[in-house]
Amino acid sequence: MQDLSPQPLRDDEIDLVELIQSLFRQKYLILVVAGLVTLAAAAYAFFATPSYEVQSVLRPVEQGRLDELNGTGIYQLSPDEALGRVAVGLSSYEARLQFFRDHQALFAGLPDSGRTLEQAFEEFNRSAFSMLQPDPKKTNNLSGYVGLSLTYPEGVDGVAVVNGLVSAVIQAERQRVAADLQVLIANRLAALDNNIEAARASYEASKQAQIAALLEEDALRKAQLRDELQALRVELQTRRENRIKQLDEATQIAESLGINKPTTPSAMADARGQGQVYRTEVNSREIPLYFMGVQALSAERQALRERESDDFSEPRIAEIEKELALLGNNRQVEILERRKDEDLYLKDLAQWRQEAAQLKGIRFDSEDLQLVRIDRVALEPLAPVNPKKVLVIGLGGIAGLMLGVFLALVRNLMRTRGGKVSSTQ
Repeated sequence: MQDLSPQPLRDDEIDLVELIQSLFRQKYLILVVAGLVTLAAAAYAFFATPSYEVQSVLRPVEQGRLDELNGTGIYQLSPDEALGRVAVGLSSYEARLQFFRDHQALFAGLPDSGRTLEQAFEEFNRSAFSMLQPDPKKTNNLSGYVGLSLTYPEGVDGVAVVNGLVSAVIQAERQRVAADLQVLIANRLAALDNNIEAARASYEASKQAQIAALLEEDALRKAQLRDELQALRVELQTRRENRIKQLDEATQIAESLGINKPTTPSAMADARGQGQVYRTEVNSREIPLYFMGVQALSAERQALRERESDDFSEPRIAEIEKELALLGNNRQVEILERRKDEDLYLKDLAQWRQEAAQLKGIRFDSEDLQLVRIDRVALEPLAPVNPKKVLVIGLGGIAGLMLGVFLALVRNLMRTRGGKVSSTQ
């Protein structure tokens, strides 16, 4: 049968009632420790250097605010892109450092520990500045914004720092946009000048090529006509020489027949009584030259030998000489060479000059450019964010009570062990 009688407590078991009684007996120790810790926390809360937090929030502007810039035709900037550029400037370490250098009076409250200007700003920038941006997981376009938050110690003009840095970044971005616009205009003007010069060079080359082609065509035609003229003259000379030879033969025949003056076969037949015979022989062909008689044949032969030129006997020679005379001056070449304002003949020149005039006429004032809309400017904070006095004092009280209880437990444990050792002895 099981023994249900109470068992004595073992030495290592804790009597909860006795523990609570022990803590109650040491309540003054607990209260003193808790009071001291709470007092220390209160001293820290009231005497620690307070830090403050300010914020500035920027949002995209309306599309119309950028119409003047986009209206130039060579620079396009959307409201979101403008906000992004300002956000990059606000997060830029270089921009913040430059503002720190230019406005050191605003940071006079920073502790001076013998560090360089860059080292002091590095520590301040790491812990003080933070960017405010919407959650990238949200796709609501109405939530687009960017902000700058600054946590600063007492003695630093945080409001002026945030507002001044925002203004400096916006102004720097305005100047950067204006500089980019001027670069684009200069590059486009240079491209137009290059196009015009290239068109002029191309036109000059094409004109010279056209002149060369015309002159070459004329030269070829002249050479062909001269060859034809020479061939015709050789042919005429050959004809004349052949004619002289024919006349020589006919003269010999006429002399042998005793024909001195021109006659006909019929007349000779009548004179000699043999007309029927001659008619039969000569009716089927031309009358031979020797019937012209020695006198006529000799006269023609003498004239042919004394002839200096046969050109008059061929009409084609006159036509060739006329065409050669016309080819002596190419009027189209003369007109091309006499052109004065050759830019008038350049294709697209008017369009390029119009575009260049429009680019040169752009007058853009970056001071009137509104890149972002300041939705919230930094204002003087109503209270510091650190230290939070009530929270610090409350945590100090709780920590003091816990420390007091811990010390009371340790003290009670030491007494218990000391009593056991004495009883054992």
